[in-house]
Amino acid sequence: MKKFLIGTAIAALASTSALADSHAETANIGIILGFTGPIESLAPDMAAGAELAIAEANTSGAFLNGTLLASVRADSTCIDAGAATAAAERLVTGDNVIGLMGADCSGVTTAIASNVAVPNGVVSISPSATSPALSSIDDNGFFFRTAPSDARQGEVLAEIVAERGIDSLAITYTNNDYGLGLADAFQAAFEAAGGSVEIVAAHEDGKGDYSAEVGALAAAGADALAVFGYVDQGGRGIIQSAIDTGAFDTFVLGDGMIGDSLTEGFGSDINGSFGTAPGSDSDGFAFFDAMAKANGIEGDGPYRGESYDAAALIILAAQAAGSTDRVGIQANILNVANAPGTPIAPGQLGAALAILAAGGEVNYVGATGVELIGPGEAAGSYRELEVIDGGFETMGVR
Repeated sequence: MKKFLIGTAIAALASTSALADSHAETANIGIILGFTGPIESLAPDMAAGAELAIAEANTSGAFLNGTLLASVRADSTCIDAGAATAAAERLVTGDNVIGLMGADCSGVTTAIASNVAVPNGVVSISPSATSPALSSIDDNGFFFRTAPSDARQGEVLAEIVAERGIDSLAITYTNNDYGLGLADAFQAAFEAAGGSVEIVAAHEDGKGDYSAEVGALAAAGADALAVFGYVDQGGRGIIQSAIDTGAFDTFVLGDGMIGDSLTEGFGSDINGSFGTAPGSDSDGFAFFDAMAKANGIEGDGPYRGESYDAAALIILAAQAAGSTDRVGIQANILNVANAPGTPIAPGQLGAALAILAAGGEVNYVGATGVELIGPGEAAGSYRELEVIDGGFETMGVR
C-alpha cells in the first residue's frame, strides 16, 4: 500500500503566514468546526482529515502551477450561531479563503451558509451537518455536504432497530435542528415498520443533572432508549443518568453520539448499545483510514473521511476552474464529484490534479464513495455500530 507521509506538510499548514513568507502564491481553505462545544472530541480528527487532503495536494506540487494551500481553522462552537457566523466572516473577509470545509452541526451550518457563505459567493461543504432541513435552504448552489441527510439515517436506523427485535422505544433528542430532524425521521420510519414510540422528549445541553428527564423517559415503559444528542454534552448526560438509576441498559444512538469519548467514558456499561454513523467499508475508506493512522490521526470517530473528501472537492474544483476564483470553484464542484471522469481514490489527489491540469475529467470517489445528488448532498451509506467489550465495532454497512 502506498504510504503518504505528511509530517512536514502539516507543520507547514500550521501557519498561513509561514507559507506566505516561503512562497509567493498561496491560497487559504477555511476549516470551521466545533473545536469547543458538544462534539469537541470529534473536531480535531475531522480537521486533521481535511488537512491531510491539503497536505497531499501541496506535496504533489500540481495545484495551480505550484500554488500552496494553507488551512485556517475557526471555531463554530457547534451550537452558537452568532459566534459561528462571526468566525466564518473572519475566514471569508479577513483570511480570504477560497472555500469553507464545514461547518459541522446543522444549526450553525445553516447560519453560516445563509449569513456568510452564500452572500459572499463562497462554497461551503459540510462533512457532518445532516438535518433534512438543509436540503431546501436557499443557497444559490453554494452549499454542499459529504454526509447524507438524516432523512436517510432515520430510515436506516429504524430498520436496524426492528431487525434486532426491539418493539418499543423512548426517544430523547437535543433541542435543535439536528436533534429534531433525526427524531422525526426515525419515529416516522420506526412506526411505519410497526414499532411503538412511547414518548418523545427534547433535552437541553449544558445541564449538570438529567435525572428528571430520564425519570420521565423511563416512566413511559419503553424497552430501550434512543438518544439523538451529542457525545460530549446532553446525550452523554442522559446516558450517565440512565446508567446511574438503572432506567435503561440498551441505547439506540444517532451519529452525534458515536465517538471514542463515549466508550472511553462508559466502556462495557453500554455493551449491546448500537447506532449508525455515515461511513463505508469500501477499499477507499480502508485506504484512507490506514493513511490517516500512518499520519497521526489515531481516532476512529465519524466524519474523518467526509472531512477529507470535503477539502478534496474544494481543491479539485479550483483546479478544474483553473484558478482560486470562488465562483469558478462553485461551478465545478459537481463536475469533479460525479461521473464522467477518471475515478479518484484517497491518496490520488496528485494524479487528479494532473489530469485536470491537462484538460481531463475526474470522478472523485474519495474515502466515502462521494456521489452528490439533488441539491448537492451525498447519497451516502451508513455504518451499523455496536458496543462490544466496551468499544464500537462495525457490524455492517447499509
